[in-house]
This record gives sequence, C-alpha cells and structure tokens, in this order.
Amino acid sequence: MADRVYVFDTTLRDGEQSPGATMNLDEKIRMARQLETLGVDVIEAGFPIASQGDFEAVQAIAQAVENVQVAGLCRAVVGDIDRCWEAVKEARNPRIHTFLATSEIHMKHKLGKTADQVKVMVDKAVRHARQYTDNVEFSAEDASRSDWDFLVQITEIAIEAGASVVNIPDTVGYTQPFEYYDLIKYLMDNVKNVDDAVISVHCHNDLGSAVANSLAAVRAGARQVECTVLGIGERAGNAALEDLVMALNTRRELYDVETGVDTEQLFPSCRRLSQIIGMPIPPNKAIVGANAFAHESGVHQDGVIKNRLTYEIMTPASIGRTSNDIVIGKHSGSHAVKNKAEELGYTLDGEQIQVLFKAVKDLADKKEQVFDEDVEALILETVYRRLDKFRLVDMSVFSGTGDVPPHAAMVMEFGAVGQDAETRRTSEFGEGSIDAVFQAIYALVGIAPKLEMYSVNAVTEGSDALAGVAVRIEHDGVKAVGRANDGDVIRASAMAMVNALNRLVKAKEEK
Repeated sequence: MADRVYVFDTTLRDGEQSPGATMNLDEKIRMARQLETLGVDVIEAGFPIASQGDFEAVQAIAQAVENVQVAGLCRAVVGDIDRCWEAVKEARNPRIHTFLATSEIHMKHKLGKTADQVKVMVDKAVRHARQYTDNVEFSAEDASRSDWDFLVQITEIAIEAGASVVNIPDTVGYTQPFEYYDLIKYLMDNVKNVDDAVISVHCHNDLGSAVANSLAAVRAGARQVECTVLGIGERAGNAALEDLVMALNTRRELYDVETGVDTEQLFPSCRRLSQIIGMPIPPNKAIVGANAFAHESGVHQDGVIKNRLTYEIMTPASIGRTSNDIVIGKHSGSHAVKNKAEELGYTLDGEQIQVLFKAVKDLADKKEQVFDEDVEALILETVYRRLDKFRLVDMSVFSGTGDVPPHAAMVMEFGAVGQDAETRRTSEFGEGSIDAVFQAIYALVGIAPKLEMYSVNAVTEGSDALAGVAVRIEHDGVKAVGRANDGDVIRASAMAMVNALNRLVKAKEEK
C-alpha cells in the first residue's frame, strides 16, 4: 500500500502575500471551500497576529469548513501562539503552526540569538502550543541554509516537545533538488525520534526549483508538501499544488505515494483563484494553462490523432478540464443557471440566483456564447460584490484623433444601498480614454492615488469576450487591488478602479 503524502495548502497565507493577490474575507472563505472540495489535508488560513483582519479571516475560515484541518501561523512567541489558538480553536481539526529561524544568518542578524537560545525558544513554543492541541507543527525557518547537525537537534527538540509535524522549508528558494534530497535523507537517518512526526517541506521558487525540490524531498521521505494553487506567493512564489499533485499522480510508479486530492478539481480550483485575484492563468502554465493540451506541430498533431498517448501523458478530463462549457444562453432558465453555479462550486440562495440570472440574460443578449468563465465572472461581479461606499452609476467616454483630448463624464453614488445615497457628477480630460475615466473617478471620490499596476485580460475567447481588469493603487502608504469584469474594457476599467478605491478606504479605516 502506497504511503500518504499530506497536502498543506498555504494559498490563503503565503499565497496572499503575492503582490496583487490580496483577498477580502468573502473571497477567502469561497477559496477555502473550494480547497476543501479539492481535497487538501490542511488549509493555512493566515497569520492571526498580523492584523485584526487576518485574525477574523482565520477565525471565519475555521468555522466555514468541516473536512479539512485549519492552521494558523505564528512566531515562536507565547503571545503569538495564544492569538493563533483563539483564531483556529473553533475549527473541526485546528492546527497551530509556529516557526523560528535556524540559519546562522537569521539567528545572528534577525533574531540576535545564539544557537542555545534558539533551542530553548523552540522547546518552549511547542510545549506552549501543545497545551491547546496535539496538532502542532514547527517550522525551522531558512532550514536549507542551516547547519545540518543543528537541524537534527532542533527537529529532535521539537518532536520531543510535542510537534506532530516538523517543516524543513527552503525559505529563500536557494537549494537544489539533489541537495534537498540529501538534507531530508540526512534528517530521516539521523533524527532519533523522526518516526514520531511527519517531516514536511515548504519550497520557494526563486531559482525555479520549488516543485522539483518538493518532489526530491518526497523521494527522501518527506510526507507533507506545502504549496499554493498556481504557485502564487512571496517573491517568485511557492511550489504549485497542481504541478506537485499531478507529478505524484502521473509518475505513481516512481514515487509510490498517494494524496487525498481530487485531481478533477485542479483546474476548477485554479480558475477560481484566477477569477478572485484577477490574475490570468499563463497560457504555457504546466497542467492548467490553455496550451497545456494544445498541439501545433504537424508531427505532434499526427501522433495525437493516431493515439493521444504519443504526446499526452494525462488527459484534460483528469484535471477537470471539460469541453462542455457552452451550456448557458439567452433561452436558459433560472434553474439551468442555478445548476451551472452549483457545477462551478457556488451555493447561492434564491435572491442571489435571480441576480445572477438577470446578469446572465443581459450578457447573453450581448454575446453569442456564454462560457463557464463568463458565468463565474458574473457570480463574482454581481452576487458577491461588496456593499461599497462608492458605486459607478453611469459613464460616457469620448476618444478621438483630433484636437479635442479624450474626456469622460461620470455619475457615481455615495452611501449605502437603499439609504439616502448621494449622487455626484463630473467630467474630466485625460491623456487617453482610460486616464480620463480614472481622473473623473478621482475627482468625484476626492482621492488621487498612484496607479502602480493596470492589466487587462480576456476572460474567455473571441472579440465579444468579457474583459478582466485589475488595478493596484497606493495612497498615503496604503495599497489596494481592484478587479472587475465587463464586456466593455473601459467600463471594466472604471469598475476595477472604483473597487480598488473602496478597498483602499476600507483598508485605511482598518489601519
């Protein structure tokens, strides 16, 4: 019987640290439920001590999911551990994940601690966490640059103190697969009580080796891999969950391990995250990219026609990529729309279904084919839209090649829906159509932020595809990301900027 490799997903913690990948509470809960459907073993929901918002998000996720462990990250400090437990304690199976740096450079320059002091801190932190739960994980930060014999001692101390999982992360993406294999093998062979805990790995992708390093560690005996959907995360990101799972699944004879992940939920999970954070899946992305199963070479096409196994090592269906997307149109009823939402993993009440139904009908009047991605974009845009302080009501944009510069007329509402909302109007010029729109919004809201990022991507194919726009803005040291989807790229841009400004104001209030 194959060994079990546990999948620890940190999309909602490490992944959210990726620039532009910030999620609000509702988005985090929806992603957590999708991860539960995917079948991961552990969801690392956040860093509770970091902020009140992070604490509330971890707490809400702990209450929202049932069949998956929920972990909170905390430093090896009593106050952090206490706060972490407060956030995760209502989970069906809570985990406290505490960490402390063990490399010479971190101990000397960041912690200002000796090796002996670090040993004491590890023992104290794990024992304190064990007072709350026996599901305690300890991470030796920057393990790949730590002294191996010191790591042996730290691992033994953590296990002796009660850690059920010890993580050996490649925090800065420094190591190479053959080195990492040797390190994990060294620990497996030299840690006296290694059989009393699961050895875990958490790899970053700074040198492009995160997935390869994680797989090498599994071969050496690691039985938990820490990863993120689409590999998002700090700096160059983390090991991509979909890559790891499909490598272990496709090359089962090589690794002789299994996971609890439902591979047919891989593509839906990646698509869900892409929609939420407004980052498109790169076409050449392994496993889930649009080109992953495309064949342009004549030789390849000929081989695939004769036998798909000539050039395909897995099937689109195995990752949940089906070809029956076009099922919703102008003649579809609300029941069909409800079924499509459920098929995409969304459970909506009657009022939400009616909102979505109207949006689908409106879109179907504008474009010939409505794809799954369109429906999901509408769910995110209409059903889960936050009760924003600022709302776009109407707009008119002029652009030309003559002497009259581009300008935009804008109408917006201010105040809660259903109350005495204030309507404001203005018209502004800009360097281009989008700039004119943004200048008009800035004038109405009274905030002129710095635009750090602006991106446009087609949600689906064709000239009538929904445009997905994402913006990142900064004002007074506070940053916010806004996203929106619409058939008109200029309107989508306006909606994304309004979304970003609402988030900016909310972030300033929380700060």
